[in-house]
Amino acid sequence: MGSTLRIPLRLSEEARIPRHGELRDWTATLPVVVAELTERWNLQVGPPYEPGGRCSWVAPARDASGADLVLKVGWRHTEAAHEADALRLWHGDGAVLLQAALESDQTSALLLERCVPGTPLGRSTPEPEQDLVVAGLLRRLWRSPPDGHPFRPLQMMCDEWADELEVKLATSPGAIDAGLAREGIAMFRALPRTADTSMLLCTDLHAWNILAATRERWLAIDPKPYIGDPAYDPLQHMLNCKDRLRSDAAGFTVRMADLLDLDAERLKLWLFARCIQESIRDPLLYEVATRLAP
Repeated sequence: MGSTLRIPLRLSEEARIPRHGELRDWTATLPVVVAELTERWNLQVGPPYEPGGRCSWVAPARDASGADLVLKVGWRHTEAAHEADALRLWHGDGAVLLQAALESDQTSALLLERCVPGTPLGRSTPEPEQDLVVAGLLRRLWRSPPDGHPFRPLQMMCDEWADELEVKLATSPGAIDAGLAREGIAMFRALPRTADTSMLLCTDLHAWNILAATRERWLAIDPKPYIGDPAYDPLQHMLNCKDRLRSDAAGFTVRMADLLDLDAERLKLWLFARCIQESIRDPLLYEVATRLAP
């Protein structure tokens, strides 16, 4: 491997951002880390996938038996915690199989089943058909957490988002409508605490985190697991379908709620809160939020 290890585009771009010094320092260790993992797991590793992710180095690999695998070497950060734990619990039921995992202070390394052909759902399938795949996978991935599980509560993430919105209101008045922001903050604080059901959630399942495979037609990758309200889990897929949100957010909400046997009104409140949060960067989602406002 050596110092000539190729760094994929998105990781390279992210590491060059001035405020991302820790990620940049970690990226500089990758030639040594990948070489150590290659030796430990007796792998032949190919060039990384492009453009890749923003906090991980991912490449096709093959073990001594000739099995086609994927080596994922990630920078350990809050958002990606407990990915290996979730994959172990699912054990290939709707998600890629975890073959091995290793963690250090800064690095989380996963050896994963390789999806072949690996085409993302978002590249091959119209959005209304994506709804069916996303819903089918979520139904399989949701399960009651076992005793002693390591997963964080969804409430923790939502409280952090509510805190961030409060800071934005205080420090950047006018960046977002104060009344709508307060409603969004209230939803982030209330919804996780009032759920009737608490399940292991994927939280980041969308059409670009679902790959075509041979063992199953579609498999989920890159979970960001939390424990909480299942009505939260369709949101990232919905937020990616911006034309449909623009044209008929309420109808889209009812469709996803029906596919997942969720309370449509509760899903609408979750979608409103996330649209408020994202509207600081995306004016379209502000328009959607105004139509969804409680």
